[in-house]
Amino acid sequence: MGSSSGQRFRITTFGESHGGGVGVVVDGCPPRLPLLAEEVQRDLDRRRPGQSRLTTPRQEEDQVEILSGVFEGLTLGTPIAMLVRNRDARPSAYESMREVYRPSHADYTTEAKYGIRNWQGGGRASARETIGRVAAGAVARKLLHRVAGVEVLAWVQRVHEVEAKIDLDGVRLEDVEANPVRCPDAEAAREMIERIDAARSRGDSLGGIVECVARHVPPGLGEPVFDKLEADLAHALMSLPASKGFEVGSGFGGTRLTGIEHNDPFVPGDNGRPHTSTNRSGGIQGGISNGEPVVLRVGFKPTATISLPQQTVNRRGEAATLEAQGRHDPCVLPRAVPMVEAAVCLVLADHWLRQRALDALPHS
Repeated sequence: MGSSSGQRFRITTFGESHGGGVGVVVDGCPPRLPLLAEEVQRDLDRRRPGQSRLTTPRQEEDQVEILSGVFEGLTLGTPIAMLVRNRDARPSAYESMREVYRPSHADYTTEAKYGIRNWQGGGRASARETIGRVAAGAVARKLLHRVAGVEVLAWVQRVHEVEAKIDLDGVRLEDVEANPVRCPDAEAAREMIERIDAARSRGDSLGGIVECVARHVPPGLGEPVFDKLEADLAHALMSLPASKGFEVGSGFGGTRLTGIEHNDPFVPGDNGRPHTSTNRSGGIQGGISNGEPVVLRVGFKPTATISLPQQTVNRRGEAATLEAQGRHDPCVLPRAVPMVEAAVCLVLADHWLRQRALDALPHS
């Protein structure tokens, strides 16, 4: 099972939704990086359930324990193990799903692959697995900010058919956190909340888009051919639960432009480096960062587990009707925001360390 990601900054997540706990081992973080559990906890608090009526009512504090790799507030350069214990697991709520397959979920495919599945909340397929990614992402965020001043910020850009108008240059964390849907456009946020409330009331769910910008990314991150920066970002983001689409820069919209309309002209920069007057490339050209903000979007499907009756089959292949029980998000978007940020931080940290190894060689 693919539970590890990254080359230089490598993570391995572990745990199931209703097991004893979930967590991550981070390998490759440089030594002497100041790191406190409180810094990791800040990102986990943004991901945890029970934040508002827009999220699952499952009550988990998601309190992180740093088990290794940190001493007297500094990283040691050794593996950093972090654990979050499950406190409000209720596997009995999934008893009705033991013998049936939930539509558009990982139940059937997991059993088809392994011959066994954890039917209690989806096991490893649960979004609760992302706790490890968000915890590791907090470490990567700290590293990136300390060595390069990188800032990674995401927000909800669309829920169902409601789209926000966002100033990419001006949006700040306080704007994102100003409402429970994590949309910095206040008017759009109000309508998004109404749509999510309505879907929850009727037992349904909604999907949408999370947009993300990484500012102050140095040029040179990413490698040609298979390890292009956008390819690794797509790999990390499309591995998030419920993700169904990825765009960078102009994305699919760029296909409607001509070459002269789409190209980003170079102009002299203040710091002696070239600068582009537009950013349709989304900060990445030829698979390598160009020093402009990295801009991307991730599409998330409606939450697969809903309480409306659905047609399905049981493990014997017989027709059945499923009315799911349990505690589920009517829309994953608000809690997906810190997950997207974490994934981006992890990829950028990995590529920064890979570039650092190249920089050790003298330029001809």
